[in-house]
Amino acid sequence: MKIIAVANQKGGVGKTTSVVNLASCVAETGKKVLLVDLDPQGNATSGCGINKKQIRTSLYQVMIGDAPLSAAVTKTAYKNLWILPSTMDLAGAEVELVEMEKREQCLKNALSQPLSDATGKPLVFDYVLIDCPPSLGLLTLNALTCANSVLIPIQCEFYALEGLSQLTNTIRQVRRLYNPTLDIEGILITMYDGRLNLTTQVLAEVKKYFAGKVYKTVIPRNVRISEAPSHGEPINYYDRHAKGAVAYADLAKEFLRNEKRNSL
Repeated sequence: MKIIAVANQKGGVGKTTSVVNLASCVAETGKKVLLVDLDPQGNATSGCGINKKQIRTSLYQVMIGDAPLSAAVTKTAYKNLWILPSTMDLAGAEVELVEMEKREQCLKNALSQPLSDATGKPLVFDYVLIDCPPSLGLLTLNALTCANSVLIPIQCEFYALEGLSQLTNTIRQVRRLYNPTLDIEGILITMYDGRLNLTTQVLAEVKKYFAGKVYKTVIPRNVRISEAPSHGEPINYYDRHAKGAVAYADLAKEFLRNEKRNSL
């Protein structure tokens, strides 16, 4: 399986929205996808229709070694999509992990545990997508240490460029210290509005510094995308004809084409 961390320490760039919708759209093509909610806010968990009050075992217990991975991974109501849910308990993991040996590898060790489906057959995912918290703390470090690549959603504004620079510096440090094969999967432009001059300027700058890494598909501003999480549904199930749903479906196709090309 390929593990992809979806990360940006700047909040409000559509990170969780993108990881939920990309995971759902890729899963709908027939790929088995595990969505790991590494954000203590648990927005990806509720965005997939999981009631956080009913969660008995979450990512927190798995990371600190109190429960096996199989006790926490949950099948969602959506085709080929599983989730490793999160609750606010995960916020305490930042403190507890500090005292643990090889603390940056806790998530990697957790995801290496075997899983079985309802029939007892091994459950192997094609892709694991990790929704990172909006920070560059120990949780995000765990994601970058175990991931094969990083997908970076950014909004077309000046501060997003500053945040992108900080994140790429962190990726370089993680490569040097913990994960030498970590690569940038792609840069995803979110909340796109082509009518604004700033949007086109920022997009040009990103393409200049990350040639070949910027997805051709851009995610537009769309009210239906904002509405979907309140119903606990990915956009392709909430309103598959919405402009945002079409964009994420196109992103999933581009993502899979890139994967196929890179595997040749």
